[in-house]
Amino acid sequence: MSSVKSIAVYCASSNKVRASFVTAAERLGELIAAEGKRLVYGDGGIGLMAAVARGALREGGEVVGVIPQFMVDQAWNNPDSTKTIITQTMHERKATICEISDAMVALPGGIGTFEELLECLTWKQLGLHHNPVVILNTEGYYDKLLACIDQMVEEQMMRPIHKDMYVVVSEPEEVLPAIMNAPAWDPSTRRLASI
Repeated sequence: MSSVKSIAVYCASSNKVRASFVTAAERLGELIAAEGKRLVYGDGGIGLMAAVARGALREGGEVVGVIPQFMVDQAWNNPDSTKTIITQTMHERKATICEISDAMVALPGGIGTFEELLECLTWKQLGLHHNPVVILNTEGYYDKLLACIDQMVEEQMMRPIHKDMYVVVSEPEEVLPAIMNAPAWDPSTRRLASI
């Protein structure tokens, strides 16, 4: 865990989510900051993005938001972030988040969160990074996606070993231990990316 300095969190920007999702996001932010880790996220000023940042800031943590200029132009950014990195494109935003983070966590979210999580797993499958990836499956939110991944394995679209690329937990308190105990991932496993 000492090698993990920054933790990226992918999550919803919706304000209409369940209260339990907001509570879990805030709690995760608190735990990340209490452990002395830096939170990296998409710099959203609403929804679960704002909640995770709020939790980290409440504990005196460092919060780095990464957001493209067009979203800043719409005032979608969070002015409370400790530091904001402005990118030109969404692609640059995602690459920057990955480059400056040592672990990734997915909370409930919409299509953008799913896309970020799946791209992160794709890059790991290809050996482009070997960071721990944790899915916080609050109230079973990711059950259907996880079942879809199981089907991918059954249909030989991916190998069973690729399910070791991520760890699934149910509570915010389980996230940091899951990062610490995540199976080591050898970037040379890119040779297994094709079936």
